[in-house]
Amino acid sequence: MGKLILVPTPIGNLEDITLRAIRILKEADLILAEDTRTTSHLLKHLEVHKPLRSYHQHNEHKVVEDLISTINQNTITILVSDAGTPAISDPGFLLVRECIKAGIIIETLPGPTAFVPALVNSGFPCNEFTFIGFLPQKKGRQTKWKQLTEETRTFILYESPYRLVKLLEEIKENLGETRNVCVSRELSKLFEENKRGAVTEVLNHFKQKTVKGEIVVIVEGKHDSKKTDAEEED
Repeated sequence: MGKLILVPTPIGNLEDITLRAIRILKEADLILAEDTRTTSHLLKHLEVHKPLRSYHQHNEHKVVEDLISTINQNTITILVSDAGTPAISDPGFLLVRECIKAGIIIETLPGPTAFVPALVNSGFPCNEFTFIGFLPQKKGRQTKWKQLTEETRTFILYESPYRLVKLLEEIKENLGETRNVCVSRELSKLFEENKRGAVTEVLNHFKQKTVKGEIVVIVEGKHDSKKTDAEEED
């Protein structure tokens, strides 16, 4: 019986990988990658020479059955995403679910993920929070916004740099122009930016520049008048 190991990879700075992750990458029979070009760059840096196979959102349903058979034939198969922890807003979820159904051992290493440093950087309450990830692009998007208008916990969104301004405009429209947000981009890289403030201020900031990099948007929850400041800090 084979084993599937999920290995988090750096979200920017290539030094952000654990010694255990490097060792297991070197022990793998096969590495499944969201983008083999991106992963090849990392493996070259780590001096890891292992077979790579593509597994991404455009082929996940077509190849998952074959992959189950392949994983069973190997001792160690590794799943990585382009950056961060696999299965967080990427197709790794489907493979993990099918491996569990097939009785395959799953192991997940701790490591980098973009939303944790973005959440902590925001300064918003993080004793309770909700992870949303990418909002639906069309069907269900307005329904989701209606739900989020009543969300009292800090919530986390992912977005493409090309759609960031649109997202901030929707936050302003649905949650109000004074709602506080923090936009984090290029986390762990040389030009890391964490822009905090009322959504109107943050929106104006990003309207005046070309946005690059992976984007995490942290949104302050709706103020609950029943909660005291001390309760929020606890």
